[in-house]
Amino acid sequence: MTNFIPIFPLSIVVFPQEQVNLHIFEPRYKQLIIESVAQQKPFGIPVVMDNKLQDFGSLVFVEEIVQTYENGEMDIKTRGSELFRILEVIKDIPEKLYSGAIVSYPENNLQGNARIMEQLMAQLRRLHRYLQVIKDFKKTDNALTTYDIAHHSGLTIYEEYELLQLTHERQRQEYLKRHFEKIIPVFEKMEELKAKIQSNGHFKNLSGFDIK
Repeated sequence: MTNFIPIFPLSIVVFPQEQVNLHIFEPRYKQLIIESVAQQKPFGIPVVMDNKLQDFGSLVFVEEIVQTYENGEMDIKTRGSELFRILEVIKDIPEKLYSGAIVSYPENNLQGNARIMEQLMAQLRRLHRYLQVIKDFKKTDNALTTYDIAHHSGLTIYEEYELLQLTHERQRQEYLKRHFEKIIPVFEKMEELKAKIQSNGHFKNLSGFDIK
């Protein structure tokens, strides 16, 4: 299926199902949000990287306008929906300040492997302990998906965009699994180095080497 959507390009990756809070201040996007709320229709947030509009993004719905300021700026809460891919950008739309795009919606399988998700959560919590971070996902582990934890896994925006393009939960799980296998040992070495530095100046109880 293809259709036209208004777009709000941003230098962030918004995953399906994710809640994103935005401050709206540009006139073109004030218009977009007002129309989106009035018509109860979503808009798209495609990813911008290296000053270039990328093909993939997520539809988002406005859940709430939290505050409207005297100058028309707004604080809004949005919720990610379907994954889309841009087929054609429509830069100029009659009577609109914002741009749009013709998009398609890749089939996106959300069914993962529960055992692998448990392993990912164990690795994520291990990473968070190294970083001294406490994160409450407000869901049980077996209800979480890779979309829920991706932003909290130490991915760069380039890696998040790679993950966004994967259209099967098992692929996304495998991607995060490889990511943790790469990044966790780095933090373990840092912890070893930290312990070594902190031990300097302490009395050491070491066995001597017997020369034969």
